[in-house]
Amino acid sequence: MAQWWCYNVAMFNSKKRSKDTKNKPVNKRIVTELLDPKGADGDAVQSWRVFRIMAEFVQGFELLRDHGLAATFWGSARTTPDDPYYKEAEELAAKLAKKGYSIISGGGPGIMEASNVGAFKVGGRSVGLNIQLPFEQKLNPYTTESLDFDFFFSRKVMLTFASEVYVYFPGGFGTLDELFEILTLIQTKKIEPIPVILYGKDYWEPLLGFFEKTLLKKFKTISPEDLELFHVVDSVDEAFKYINKNVNTKNVNQI
Repeated sequence: MAQWWCYNVAMFNSKKRSKDTKNKPVNKRIVTELLDPKGADGDAVQSWRVFRIMAEFVQGFELLRDHGLAATFWGSARTTPDDPYYKEAEELAAKLAKKGYSIISGGGPGIMEASNVGAFKVGGRSVGLNIQLPFEQKLNPYTTESLDFDFFFSRKVMLTFASEVYVYFPGGFGTLDELFEILTLIQTKKIEPIPVILYGKDYWEPLLGFFEKTLLKKFKTISPEDLELFHVVDSVDEAFKYINKNVNTKNVNQI
């Protein structure tokens, strides 16, 4: 009886707020990014979309709870299977999967697919955390487990707290966004130091030069030790050796 009463009170209040706010200006950014603008009685009016967001977090944590030792791969969705970086991502993922790592990616094509392919081919655990986008992104067929996300921020949380090592291949804005997210979390001690590998010197060295010359020396917006938060490699063997040396496989991050 109490639950029925609380539910009806909540429904009454939400309808009242809907009427009260009908003529007020709408925050377009909130509507676009968080709420569903479709329909007069949709999520944008009653803000029920928060439960969809909660569901993505719950489903994501439940999936990742089953994975102990794990490695997350990032990189461009546009990298094709004939690209050397695709082949190297596949090879590195296969080596790690054989060693017992679950391979986690954003679930899409390109480097994400390559890492899932590597794990899939050797019978490893291959996880795809996919995002629904109008272009580029669709779940690749080489995952043994997967989830689809509507919201970037909930997906980012899953990718951020999933693994013992993070491997970044050349990519676009999304890859760089994820890199800066991880580096900021480590820098601010929100998460423990975790091996962060930047794969491909040709791609990463110009950005690292910007870090050192502009951020560190010219504007002093970072500290010298911040340049030690990541490690640059240029081959599968180099990456594999670094991971073996710096990841404690007996003390995994458990959600």
